Amino acid sequence: MKLSKSGLGKAGLAVAVAAALTLTLSGCKPKAADEAKNAGEEASANAVKTLFAVSTITAERGELKDYLEFGGDVSAKTNVDALPDAAGKIAEIRVSVGDRVEKNQVIAYVDPSRPGMTYELSAVKAPIAGTVTAVNVVVGSMVSQQLSVAKVSKIDALQVSMNVPERYVSKIKPNQNAELRFDAWPGTVFPARVSEVSPVLDSASRSMSVKLEPADNDGRIKAGMFARVKLITDTRTDIVIVPESAVITRYGEECVFVAGADESGQAVAKRQVVRPGIRVDDKIEILSGVNPGDEVVARGQTLLEEGSYLNVVSRLEPLSGSEKN
Repeated sequence: MKLSKSGLGKAGLAVAVAAALTLTLSGCKPKAADEAKNAGEEASANAVKTLFAVSTITAERGELKDYLEFGGDVSAKTNVDALPDAAGKIAEIRVSVGDRVEKNQVIAYVDPSRPGMTYELSAVKAPIAGTVTAVNVVVGSMVSQQLSVAKVSKIDALQVSMNVPERYVSKIKPNQNAELRFDAWPGTVFPARVSEVSPVLDSASRSMSVKLEPADNDGRIKAGMFARVKLITDTRTDIVIVPESAVITRYGEECVFVAGADESGQAVAKRQVVRPGIRVDDKIEILSGVNPGDEVVARGQTLLEEGSYLNVVSRLEPLSGSEKN
């Protein structure tokens, strides 16, 4: 059988086209696979973990003192007025404010004379031993038996008087510890204790009179000063303490986030439900849920969830409020 030139040309052309198409398709298949593979690797490389910047603090054991704050006035525990035995004119004053006097020491003389009648001078004596804190007369002034010539006080025995509102009465008891602060001595704390609690309340102010005694009078506390009183109502020792800001409410539960680590060593957040105790200033007692030594997130925990990746930008000094980077 013989083929014509035209028939042979058409058949050869068909075979050539088929071969070219086969080579083209076989060459495109691995190229497309490679491009898909590269795209996947690029997407994986571009996937970045979301990190939350936080500050942490180490939970530690310590002591918390719950307290109430009041204002009080410092006064001498004993103040006695020196009264004259006779009415008349002050003839002589023998003491000045600040002088130390003994009991029955003469501090002034009164001339009880009347027109046409001359009497001996009447001595005004100190009723107690102490310090003269006020002289209320001058030479020549008239006095009666009811008018104080001077005031003698025992300034080595001071007390702080304050009034406690009715709603706090149940928290006040004798011998309760307190701390005193004065503007004259900034940063200095003077220990004191409750020495007297009134059994009744003032019906007008609905407040109870309470007096405190400084534990040690070293001369810096003076009668007439205003005292800022911190009355200790509860003391908890050997408890776990964290900043109050570390405790948040999630899903109706109070919890904290503790910084842990995943298998690769990346810091992650772990949510732990806690049972809080007393709150004092910016600190809170944790009864359960946190152990001493746990690294608790104190700032930046608002958006955290279980397993969130962390970037710890600073660690707070335990309960001091200062930072180190």
